[in-house]
Amino acid sequence: MPHSLNPTTNYINPSSLGTTDNMAQDIEEMASFCKKKGFVFPSAEIYGGIAGFYDYGPLGTELKNNLIAALWKRFVQQRDDVAGIDGSIITHASVWKASGHVDCFEDVMVECPKCKQRMRADHLVEEKLKISVEGVDAAGLNKLITDNKIGCPQCKSPLTEAKKFNLMFDVNVGPVKGNTSYLRPETAQLIFTNFKLVAETSRLKLPFGIAQVGKAFRNEISPRDFLFRTREFEQFEIEFFVHPDRIDDCEMLKENNSLMMNAKLEKEECQMTVSEAVKKKLMSAWHAYWISSFYRLFLEFGIPPESLRIRQHHKDELAHYARACFDIEYKFPFGWKEIHGCADRKNFDITQHSLHSKKDLSFFDEETKQRVVPDVIEPSQGIGRAFLALLFNAYNDDKERENVVLKLAPELAPVKAAVFPLLSNNDEQGTMAKGIVAELRKDHVVKYDRSGSIGRRYARNDEIGTPYCITVDFDSLTKKDVTIRDRDTTSQKRVKRAALADTLRKLLNKELAFKDL
Repeated sequence: MPHSLNPTTNYINPSSLGTTDNMAQDIEEMASFCKKKGFVFPSAEIYGGIAGFYDYGPLGTELKNNLIAALWKRFVQQRDDVAGIDGSIITHASVWKASGHVDCFEDVMVECPKCKQRMRADHLVEEKLKISVEGVDAAGLNKLITDNKIGCPQCKSPLTEAKKFNLMFDVNVGPVKGNTSYLRPETAQLIFTNFKLVAETSRLKLPFGIAQVGKAFRNEISPRDFLFRTREFEQFEIEFFVHPDRIDDCEMLKENNSLMMNAKLEKEECQMTVSEAVKKKLMSAWHAYWISSFYRLFLEFGIPPESLRIRQHHKDELAHYARACFDIEYKFPFGWKEIHGCADRKNFDITQHSLHSKKDLSFFDEETKQRVVPDVIEPSQGIGRAFLALLFNAYNDDKERENVVLKLAPELAPVKAAVFPLLSNNDEQGTMAKGIVAELRKDHVVKYDRSGSIGRRYARNDEIGTPYCITVDFDSLTKKDVTIRDRDTTSQKRVKRAALADTLRKLLNKELAFKDL
């Protein structure tokens, strides 16, 4: 029979985390939780740290890698029309001149001449006036600051005039000074410069995509909100190339046509299906396909529909090369914020690189027998922002158990199962448990734990999101079975030792529901 020992109380004192309504109350408390449990640490904290840089701890590394693996599997490995690359972080400076980053990749900054604090002008105005200033230029921000007498948040002194600040980190390449390049501010441009090589070597035909995941760097004026706005971050991006005359010819869209999405449009908030978005000409068929595919994935990861929406970029905030752009936003405790961007970039990037490199980057389309410069749909997924949204969504302060339960999707959980002997000092139970760990570790991240009471071990694993706990007890030694406990319901079932590996695999892959064991 399943044993009925209860978790010990207050392994983490929920009140110390300031949680209400089953969610971490604010970003500082989530940062504290992440540090305490080994998900994310301030970088070089022993030296005081540096704003906008974080190190992923043991659990955070596993969770982040699982998220990246899920994206890569879904959108690259399981498709015939997408190939992957891994471009260099530092590349030829002309790449960034051609892309427009050298001249135009800027935010507007203000400075306090007294205390020397620097901040983004748009963020300051939005916080003080509680309005959106998307698309407002430096002159407009200056006027809002002056008219509303907005001063330094720290010392209340008048601010300097708003000015533009380029966000790229420049680096000197080689031993000779003046040979300047940049840390890449996005992963997309290396896809464009490798566009023809990838198409030729992978024998791809339009429409097709090229994906990349990796680090990007932006010298943010005022990093904030923990992992939400940092100076070093990871992106998963796809550039999907489509014949310009076939941007609405997307057979795969039927997979998502009936998906209902919450939407914040330029002039209204509403709900609409994917097919309705296309019929209203808010976006092309291929644009709708890609943003809805990521929207669906977030739902599959366990984010409820009421916490997700798409947001249409206003005309005055659209990049000059974009036909349309939509974000997927998550409802954080600090408001609706972007966790995914999906842009219709037309053919801007390939055209620019053709002009600057003087190389013909047009593509021969075998179906139409034409040379074309394809249009591009760009789904861009910030890893840190998705990581943060998934943690907020999973965080539950369980009053009955009196501990935190991190209800992560099993495929994302850092540890898939914990195995322990019921009695920590029972050698026979310990030996059997270690044998189970050795077997399960061939396919999964599994932990062995014999420290403390069985209740404390349950609580410890609840708090880090472990979906299943497997206990070897006295009956296990004679009946050759074990108890497996479900994190979300605390239900327990007996499973034969010989069938355990296959059972865990099916549970993690959603081939089997725990209630059906």
